[in-house]
Amino acid sequence: MDNTILIGFMGCGKSTVGIRLSYRMRRAMEDTDKLIEKDEGRSIAEIFRTDGEAYFRQLETECLKKLLKTTNRQIISVGGGLPIREENHALLKKLGTVIYLRAEAETIYGRVKHDTTRPLLQCEDPLERIREMMEKRAPIYEKTADIVIDVDKKDFETILCEITQAIGA
Repeated sequence: MDNTILIGFMGCGKSTVGIRLSYRMRRAMEDTDKLIEKDEGRSIAEIFRTDGEAYFRQLETECLKKLLKTTNRQIISVGGGLPIREENHALLKKLGTVIYLRAEAETIYGRVKHDTTRPLLQCEDPLERIREMMEKRAPIYEKTADIVIDVDKKDFETILCEITQAIGA
């Protein structure tokens, strides 16, 4: 399949880069979090609160399976935790070219510190939580990705140029 999939930690810019990339490449964009919210009729925060993280992770896998049947030549932004589930690695690879938008913990914290809709960051020390989660997730993101783009201290134009050059678009 000829999709471009954006992975990375929450707040790294997947959704914003995805929207801009979809305009640049004249392709539709899908966001797995938004698709899940639409299918479930409730927010991700509510899904976490009422059914837990394990249930949400299963919804992400089901979402990927649906996209495999229905999606081609699109930009797909996936939730930050989606790649941590082992079975999702093969699904992502089948879906298209996987690009990891890599950012430092401090960059992420600066972007999400006032966002109360992120259930995993509702804790005493969100920056420390981000560091802990990134330490676990970064090797998984790197293993899953076909291409790694560092996004720290770069404007969107630079990031978009690096992505389009890397995928030959």
